[in-house]
Amino acid sequence: MRAVLSLTDKNYKAKPLRRVFIEKKGKKAKRPLGIPCMYDRAMQALYALALEPVAETTADTRSFGFRKSRSCHDACEYIFAALARKDSAQWVLEGDIKGCFDHISHEWLIENIPMDKSVLKQFLKAGFVFDRELFSTDEGTPQGGVISPILANMALDGMQKALYDRFHTNRLGKEDIRFKNAHKVNLVRYADDFIVTAATKEIAEEAKSIIRSFLKERGLELSEEKTVITHIDNGFDMLGWTFRKFKGKLIVKPSKKPIKSFVENLSHTILTRGKAWKQEVLIEKLNQQIRGWTNYHQSVCASEAFAHIDYILYELLWSWAKRRHPHKGRWWVSTRYWHRIGNRNWVFSTEDKELLRVDHIPIVRHIKIRLDVNPYFDVEYFTERKFKQGMRRLSGRFKKIWQNQNGCCYHCGMPMEISEDREIFFKVPKSMGGKDEVSNMAYVHSSCQKIYTERRSKE
Repeated sequence: MRAVLSLTDKNYKAKPLRRVFIEKKGKKAKRPLGIPCMYDRAMQALYALALEPVAETTADTRSFGFRKSRSCHDACEYIFAALARKDSAQWVLEGDIKGCFDHISHEWLIENIPMDKSVLKQFLKAGFVFDRELFSTDEGTPQGGVISPILANMALDGMQKALYDRFHTNRLGKEDIRFKNAHKVNLVRYADDFIVTAATKEIAEEAKSIIRSFLKERGLELSEEKTVITHIDNGFDMLGWTFRKFKGKLIVKPSKKPIKSFVENLSHTILTRGKAWKQEVLIEKLNQQIRGWTNYHQSVCASEAFAHIDYILYELLWSWAKRRHPHKGRWWVSTRYWHRIGNRNWVFSTEDKELLRVDHIPIVRHIKIRLDVNPYFDVEYFTERKFKQGMRRLSGRFKKIWQNQNGCCYHCGMPMEISEDREIFFKVPKSMGGKDEVSNMAYVHSSCQKIYTERRSKE
């Protein structure tokens, strides 16, 4: 609490950030991160609390990245809505902003962001230290900064209006319902990744020119290598999914890169880290990975990908089991690690745990968010939405537990997101005679459970 009360804007001077480099997936180039010290991070978080509601009110309606209660899945559904019909746009501009966080104009931010200018200057001009040498920062926002995503979003807000002012009006430049969006131009943006749909390639080129002018004012530019115009029949990748039309029907499925990356992670877990693990530990670790990956891709056409992952899992686990018992036969190995449970054969399991069957995970369509709602005003809508998402995604007794709690955490009472980290809490612990029944089980935030456990240990 003393640390909180020490936060003040009087004579505030931000310290230089620590510069570190992290690897980009599948690339030799590294991404620069600026890590603020704890005090500056807390100051940024404090100002972010005040700035975020303003950013929500002024944001583009089809912007979904780094925004409260909006997700990649909402962006996916609006891309689907813009391209799925037979008379939908046929051309797509895939936009990529060159070093968005690193090159945003400080002058534009200081002039346009509605917050204390002196404090904002401190956040932006603090400089960074690398290899014991101090460097100045003349542009960009630190990628490790708490407030940076909000600043970047506010800098890119207005792109939708710039496009719609040109393409959603009639020849006289006035909005007219008869001519509205005759060019089939729609923008969907997630942070600095975006796509623009268009009726023709020429309209897509014009949209690209408008966006280039819009970004230039903010010190940004499009990456000429990665910004391409694609026909929907050839498809494009965004947010880990491939969007492509086959014989006039739009299909959305996991793209090749995330599938390959997930297979590599499974292989590392099973064949490298899992060498010395017992079977129940391996099952627990794999189930965590499987749940995370399938939860993300569960709302698209992923059945084929799930079946492929299931096959790969079997092959990896068989290698793991054979390696542990090189002198045993196939029958001995199979009966030791794979068992029959109910009507299912070949279940990789122990007495207490069993591995999830990836191809048994159902596909559940995501319900897209309304564009006219604000999480700070329409609280009831978002609470109900979170509860309904849980009811759609869960099944069996887990769905019943969620229903009994109205989708709220047992410890803190706040609504839970189905995608956030959560745990099953036993009201009466098993060690004290508690039963493994729905009436004795409750969902809790993982963070709330950690606090509860710490308190109990101190008592």
